[in-house]
Amino acid sequence: MKVTVLEAQPSIGGGTRTEQLTLPGFLHDVCSAVHPMAVSSPAFAALPLSRHGLEWIEPPSALAHPFDDGGCLTVERSIDDTAAQFETGGSLYRRIATPLVAEWPRLMREILAPPHLPRHPRTPARFVAIAPWPATIAELLFFRTEKSRAVFAGMAAHSILPMEVPISGAFGWMLMLSAHAAGWPVARGGSQSIANALASYLESLGGTVLTNSRVRSLDEFERGSLVLCDVTPRQFLELAGDRLPGCYRRKLERWRYGPGVFKIDWALSAPIPWKAHGCARAATVHLGGSAEEIADSERAPWERRTHPRPFVLLAQPSLFDPSRAPAGMHTAWAYCHVPNGSLEDMTAAVEAQVERFAPGFRRCVLARHTMTTADLELRNANLVGGDIVGGANTPRQMLLRPSAGAYRTPLEGVFLCSSSTPPGGGVHGMCGYHAARAALKHA
Repeated sequence: MKVTVLEAQPSIGGGTRTEQLTLPGFLHDVCSAVHPMAVSSPAFAALPLSRHGLEWIEPPSALAHPFDDGGCLTVERSIDDTAAQFETGGSLYRRIATPLVAEWPRLMREILAPPHLPRHPRTPARFVAIAPWPATIAELLFFRTEKSRAVFAGMAAHSILPMEVPISGAFGWMLMLSAHAAGWPVARGGSQSIANALASYLESLGGTVLTNSRVRSLDEFERGSLVLCDVTPRQFLELAGDRLPGCYRRKLERWRYGPGVFKIDWALSAPIPWKAHGCARAATVHLGGSAEEIADSERAPWERRTHPRPFVLLAQPSLFDPSRAPAGMHTAWAYCHVPNGSLEDMTAAVEAQVERFAPGFRRCVLARHTMTTADLELRNANLVGGDIVGGANTPRQMLLRPSAGAYRTPLEGVFLCSSSTPPGGGVHGMCGYHAARAALKHA
């Protein structure tokens, strides 16, 4: 089939773009930077992306979580090396993680799919036994020390949910297990390399990518075309105009967007001077101290407030990919969760959290670039109010994403394929993969 991709922005990639945001020669990932789901994705595994320039770099540790006492816990590729840091809870962690990691490819095919009856019930049953719990309960059930609970809380915070909400723990387990099964790699040259490889492969098959091509209405397409819309419900309502039946329109109008993010990119004269040496082994560092502090921080944006000590997710890819900065220099980014649409400048709070675990950090900063929720949405219209996952990850919306029809719409030949469809946000390509299968079946 003849395929044309229409991209509204001057460059392709959406959440996987890389730009010189601060100083010449410093490459910054605009949104995503570390990609555990990309290397776990059945869709990406089926594509020859390495032949089109995509190269993964895996840091020695997947994650570092520092503490105020100057130490840190790291999540390693080895289950045993990770469990050994959990002290009294290590044996329980091994018993949970080992069989799930052994069946990771099968588990991913089940989890990264639309709601369905599993083909191999035993594998998802093991995961379901630990997944539905709120993160605050999962911490107490499955982890025995304050530090190991804090590590899990940081993982669960990627859900962008209050830690007391059911299924928030599932996100924590997904990321913990992915660290052992697939690692948390960065793309050499920046996340833009992922988008470029996908576009290069598409073009090798005869497809076309057109940038600066904003679509204003579905009426722009010829009748009989298959149209896959990589947009959230808000944009789709605008594209469809009055063509949608009232009941479907009302469903999309009820779609709820989650908290936004405030993001900073830094050009640095030196590596971040972490107190805990283990932080230099990982491209991803979670800054939040205890599980209780993280839980309070993640509850705040749902209560329309910002936290004075926000949980900060930090990436430092240039430690492992020297192409990101001039020789001897580095890049890093960090973000925290804020109320949807918040315009508050969180620079001081975020940098205070970095300085808390890396005294002298500010002396390394050559330049910084900040983005509020409005700035993020301006660069990518799908990031409504700064929501980077296409809609709140509430239990109801995870099951009906964005409606019972998932990718199908009431319009002939028109499908949704964004992160607002199953399985949700993340750089894994599975939303598009399942939408394409639905469209081909229709055709």
